[in-house]
Amino acid sequence: MASGGKGLLTGSFLRAAALGLVVLASAAPVARSWSKEGHMLTCQIAQDLLEPDAAHAVRNLLPEDVGGDLSALCVWPDQVRHWYKYTWSGPLHFIDTPDKACTFDYARDCHGPDGAKDMCVAGAIANFTSQLLHYKHGSADRKYNLTEALLFLSHFMGDVHQPMHVGFTSDQGGNSIDLRWFRHKSNLHHVWDREIIQTALAEFYDKDMGTFRKQLEHNLTKGTWSDDVTSWGDCEDLLSCPTKYATESISLACKWAYSGVHEGETLSDDYFGSRLPIVSRRIAQGGVRLAMFLNRIFGQHNRDVAAPS
Repeated sequence: MASGGKGLLTGSFLRAAALGLVVLASAAPVARSWSKEGHMLTCQIAQDLLEPDAAHAVRNLLPEDVGGDLSALCVWPDQVRHWYKYTWSGPLHFIDTPDKACTFDYARDCHGPDGAKDMCVAGAIANFTSQLLHYKHGSADRKYNLTEALLFLSHFMGDVHQPMHVGFTSDQGGNSIDLRWFRHKSNLHHVWDREIIQTALAEFYDKDMGTFRKQLEHNLTKGTWSDDVTSWGDCEDLLSCPTKYATESISLACKWAYSGVHEGETLSDDYFGSRLPIVSRRIAQGGVRLAMFLNRIFGQHNRDVAAPS
C-alpha cells in the first residue's frame, strides 16, 4: 500500500491530536465516515470484549493522555486525513463499486484514484493488521509505527461496516444524492454516517451515548443478536475477512440505503424506523469484529496469516 501508514507519529504529536479532539469533532462532518458517535461506540464495544493480552497491548500503544481509552482516538484518522502528511490515507476510508452491481470484487474495486492497488478500506484493514502482527517482535528499531496502525485499524473497521462506505462510484457513496432529513438539508451518505445515529440518540436515549451503548451491548449478550455474535467473529484468515465485511456493506447499501430513495426527497419516520436496526447492527458487528482482530493479533497464540489475494 502506498505510504502504508509507515510515517512516524511522535508522542507529542499524538498528544496534540488527542487534545484536539474537542475542537476538531465540533467542525463540519467529514464525508465518508461514521459519525464521531458511531466510531466511538464501535471502539467501546470492542475494548469491552478484549482479552487480557490484547487489552494490555492496546493500553501500551495508546498515548498516556487518553487513559487507555481507545474510543478517545477512534476518530483521529478522520481528523488528519486532509493534513498534508496524511493525504495518502483519504482513499482508505471507502470503496467505490460499479453502479448498480451491488457486489464487491477486491481485484476490481480496491484501488486508489490513480489505480494504485490495495488503496481502499478493505486493503487498509489488511495492511494495518499486518503491521500490528509485528508487535511481539520487540520494540527496538521497529519498521512500523504501531500506534498509528492501531488507530487506523480501529477506525477502518468501523468504516467498512458503514454500508455507504461501499457505495456506487457515480454518486460517491451517496455523497452527491442531496435530500432532506426531516427538516434539514443532508445527503444520503450523511444520513447513514450520522443522521440516523443522532436522531436515535435524541429520540430514544436523551442524547446520552452511554445509554445507547448499553442497549447495543444488551442486544449482544441477551437480546436480538445474542445468537449471532459467535458467527460474526468467524474468520479463517484475518487479511481476507475485510472482503467479506465490504461485501456485506454493499449488499446492505443496495437493499436498505439506496432502495426507493430519490434525489431531492425528504426522508423521515419510515426511513428512520426501518434503517435504524441496520445501523445499530453494523456498529455492533464492527465492535465484535474489531475485538476479534485485536485478540487474534495480540493473543499468545496468534496465527500466521497470509497476504490478501
